[in-house]
Amino acid sequence: MKKAKRTRSTSQAKKTHKSPSPAEAPTKTSRRDLLVRARNWTIGLAIVGGGGAILTRNVYGTIREHDLSRVTNGTPTIVQVHDPQCSMCRALQSETRRALKHFEGGDINYVIANIATPEGRNFAAQYGAQHVTLLLFDADGRLRESLQGEREEGELRVAFERLRSGQSDG
Repeated sequence: MKKAKRTRSTSQAKKTHKSPSPAEAPTKTSRRDLLVRARNWTIGLAIVGGGGAILTRNVYGTIREHDLSRVTNGTPTIVQVHDPQCSMCRALQSETRRALKHFEGGDINYVIANIATPEGRNFAAQYGAQHVTLLLFDADGRLRESLQGEREEGELRVAFERLRSGQSDG
């Protein structure tokens, strides 16, 4: 009698026991892992939120700085006729901002008439001003003085003090 050979079926041969890979294995999240993730998310959200707040503040500041209607708001106002592509305009803007730091907030408004915009061009044309010019208006919105060309901080502080005190030079 012949012994029958037992062979595995092909379907059984393919079935082998494999242990799950680390990616497939269920992970157990510890309390420490959750706290670390929560901390990281909190830090990330604080950074993004803080950056958004700073950006918003800068945008609103820029909008306010370019608001030419502030010339007649009852506060002495300095309007810089400004071309953003002009290096002399940027230098004058820097010196003007430095000089204005010596005045308390709200004493003098600083406004930019950007001649790259229609509003800025119209404003400059209304007063016959070229770029690299500061127009100094009293609290009633009357032009008191026009300063053309680059100026140093000290000279600007003297002119701004005259404007604030109601004296005029021109």
